[in-house]
Amino acid sequence: MHNMTMNRRTFAAASGLALALPAHAQFRVEISGVGATQLPIAIPRFRDEEKTPQGVAAIIRADLERSGVFRGVDTVALMDETTVPQMPEWRQKSADLLVGGSVMRLADGRFDVRAKLWDVVKGRELGGQSLVVPPADLRLAAHRVADFIYEKITGEKGVFSTRIAYVTRSGKTYALRIADADGEGGQVALNSPEPIISPAWAPSGHELAYVSFERQKAVVYAQDISSGKRREIANFRGSNSAPAWSPDGQSLAATLSRDGLAQIYVMGRNGENPRRVTNSQAIDTEPVFSPDGHSLFFVSDRGGGPQIYRTAVSGGNAERVSFTGNYNISPSISPDGRYMAYISRQGGAFKLYLTELGAGASPRALTESSDDESPSFSPNGRLIMYATRSQGRDVLMTTTLDGKIKAKLVSTAADVREPMWGPFGR
Repeated sequence: MHNMTMNRRTFAAASGLALALPAHAQFRVEISGVGATQLPIAIPRFRDEEKTPQGVAAIIRADLERSGVFRGVDTVALMDETTVPQMPEWRQKSADLLVGGSVMRLADGRFDVRAKLWDVVKGRELGGQSLVVPPADLRLAAHRVADFIYEKITGEKGVFSTRIAYVTRSGKTYALRIADADGEGGQVALNSPEPIISPAWAPSGHELAYVSFERQKAVVYAQDISSGKRREIANFRGSNSAPAWSPDGQSLAATLSRDGLAQIYVMGRNGENPRRVTNSQAIDTEPVFSPDGHSLFFVSDRGGGPQIYRTAVSGGNAERVSFTGNYNISPSISPDGRYMAYISRQGGAFKLYLTELGAGASPRALTESSDDESPSFSPNGRLIMYATRSQGRDVLMTTTLDGKIKAKLVSTAADVREPMWGPFGR
């Protein structure tokens, strides 16, 4: 995966190399590891869910388990939201929390998804949800129920109803795809006979920027998710790569080689008024904005090997922020600005690392794998998605920030690359 200097994506873009990106298939979720404290939750089958195309209770359970906060309690029971649960019975099954629900088909073909949450330990109801959705949105309804449960218990927003973008290759066709956060329900946003790389979500969640090689060189586009309409952002002389949106969505950073070496520029949301931010005699690439919009983190080999630096969006001196090892790339900043995830080469292995910014803390490896790439934080900052190789295949994974709970979004017949987690709101 990392067969080029510094970073596979950006250096391919800078040099115009074609990339072998993989094909698409269905996902299933595999979860591994045990967290320190996981709340046992029982989610029996919802009444009448067998008459629908989706296993609603199973989707909710997989979502909650993937978060690392919950542990599913096996049960063959069937419960709906009107059932009065026998709390001692559920305590015997070691469940602290219990969910009951139903899926009812309405006369107009839509489904009414209802769910209720109980605290088994305190013996009380914690609230419920009712969502009326078309059949195509049954998965989304299940994700919304999982979000409700997650927020009720943790006090933080859940991310199960958010979306991800990723890239696949099938034969000679490359595709930019958008899917649910669990990797299911994928839709093609763009097909191309030439490589597509570096998807980046706009903060609104309505647009994706990406790099396409359809003109035989790297050009940055932005595309409206719902209409499919797209516009050219950066097609300057040389290479145009590694787009990143500012937090307010009004500007983009990108790597341009218009003046010679690849350097970081900031421009308007339509590519207007590009302004050079870095001035080095090295390759500067992979910019990302800090959550407050004042700084840019980026990768540069100005010190010999690639390391991560931070500079003001207005330009000026850059300070180095990665120090462990001699090869660190692909920064992703948590939404609260507290953490940086990145890829570090240790020996011959590329590993996902996490460090607390400005805290003097030691970075730590989150994975046992050796070919990790493209980390991306969930919008609530509690999970990191990344691509890696497993059993000879490219797969997408999520991990908790302590590295203890990992979920594989497994493709059955193909490989996936470059995941980017979208924002809240849908």
